[in-house]
Amino acid sequence: MCGIWALFGLEGDTLACACENFSKITHRGPDAFNIEYDQRIKNGYIGFHRLSIVDGLSGMQPMRLCSYPEIFLLCNGEIYNYKQLGEEKDYKYDTKCDVEAIIHLYANAGAENVARSLDGVFAFCLMDLKKKRILIARDPYGVRPLFILKDGKGRLGICSETKGLIGITEKFPSDWELKPFTPGFYQEYELTEEGKVNLLRSVQYHKPGDKPGFTTFIPSVDLDSKDVSGNIRKLLTGAVKKRLMSERRIGCFLSGGLDSSLIAALFAAEAKKLNLPYKLQSFAIGMGDSPDIRAAKQVAEFIGTEHHEIIFTEEDVEQVLDQVIYQIETFDITTIRASIGMYILSKYVKTNTDTTVVFSGEGADELAQGYIYFKKAPNAEAAHEESLRLLKDIYLYDGLRADRTTSAYSLELRVPFLDLQFTNYFLSLDPSTRQPQNGIEKHLLRSAFMDSDLLPKNILWRHKEAFSDGVTSAKKSLFEIIQDIVDKHVNESELQEAKNVYPHCTPSTKEAFYYRKVFEKHFPNRGKSLTPYFWMPKWIDGISDPSARFISYYAAEDVKNGI
Repeated sequence: MCGIWALFGLEGDTLACACENFSKITHRGPDAFNIEYDQRIKNGYIGFHRLSIVDGLSGMQPMRLCSYPEIFLLCNGEIYNYKQLGEEKDYKYDTKCDVEAIIHLYANAGAENVARSLDGVFAFCLMDLKKKRILIARDPYGVRPLFILKDGKGRLGICSETKGLIGITEKFPSDWELKPFTPGFYQEYELTEEGKVNLLRSVQYHKPGDKPGFTTFIPSVDLDSKDVSGNIRKLLTGAVKKRLMSERRIGCFLSGGLDSSLIAALFAAEAKKLNLPYKLQSFAIGMGDSPDIRAAKQVAEFIGTEHHEIIFTEEDVEQVLDQVIYQIETFDITTIRASIGMYILSKYVKTNTDTTVVFSGEGADELAQGYIYFKKAPNAEAAHEESLRLLKDIYLYDGLRADRTTSAYSLELRVPFLDLQFTNYFLSLDPSTRQPQNGIEKHLLRSAFMDSDLLPKNILWRHKEAFSDGVTSAKKSLFEIIQDIVDKHVNESELQEAKNVYPHCTPSTKEAFYYRKVFEKHFPNRGKSLTPYFWMPKWIDGISDPSARFISYYAAEDVKNGI
């Protein structure tokens, strides 16, 4: 995890403005920073904030290689198949840094074969000064963030977070378009002598639901066509194993739910084989007697981690709420609610431990139909299409939350459920087998690990809970705590004027109105491009709140023994 930032085509005295905006993403890379102005890129600045994970000595960016001195690379990512690429294509690496593979791919295989050859998570900007080209790309699910700023005058900016670009639009008024760079795409630009940029092509190289083997990097995997459960175990284990690449301490977030518990258990099993020089740390957050705290403790004892319980209070929620909205750059209701605990948890990890890389279970609900409302899907095909939609937009909601709350405290998040080989295989299975079975969501995933002894059976079959129920006590939910907070700041008369003030995604509750006010203070008039719609469950009637706690068939209790 790091922060990348670049500007092209801005005329005049821009140095002070450039440095001021570049500094707004320092949290993404506190180990070192570099901002450069190269005379060969007229009116251009390139900057990098580094969090050192692999190759601390030579991984600084912009990266240049002796063999390709005209190519500059900015990349936030981890390339898990860089050694494989080096061996197969006989690349001679100058460093031990995994992202170096991007330069070799570009120089030897061309712009069209870079992103589709990478097994990893990434957002990068590559500049070829000899050909006067700029190549920008983002990984298939947008695990690593990237925002793009451009206008009709040939000016372009990129950054890992919106906050590093918003000041440019204020300092240099124009018809700026500022939006997330779409995952699964790459764009190639021409760089003119005046430092302006012209878009040459925009290409989608991957989309959720592509058949296994669509991307060139995926090797032949020893799978058994008759053993679906075995294949799921093998691919998810492989997804965890490849993400152990790190020279810093690795830990895991552990809620006690299926997703994080599976990842933690697989991680613990693989870590034992590697004889890591430290004990695996796990981190759970909740309020007092919350269900997540109890379940996470059981899992931690079962898999043998050094477990940390973080207990937060109503006062903590009120203290961080505005900070969370600024950090995650959205006004989406369910995203903000779910970000609060993860933000507080990340602060604890950064402040009290030496863990820098954390594993988490994001992506499983979208991939394996884990949301409660999937139980009411009209048919298997509709459920499949909804799963694809959620995965396509995960970078705007759960993926955004996971990255931004952890990066706020300089942690690198890794999400094995969004591994490309695993997702491609899982989505290729018969849609009817991926639906909830007998009222149990993620049944196929649970069944695959039924005989593995990785987890206690009550955890493997634990019913999915609404986040506000899982982390808070039976006495008062997070939902209720937030309502008390926003009641202090929003009155009914303000809410009645909401449609006139915010015609896009008009807030209909005090909570939504409060979130929008805080968001607009930091990111004025960017609501439509950053939050295109409110995340909401489907196939429900008469419900306007996104929380599962309002769905009539939701019951926060464990599912016993898979029955």
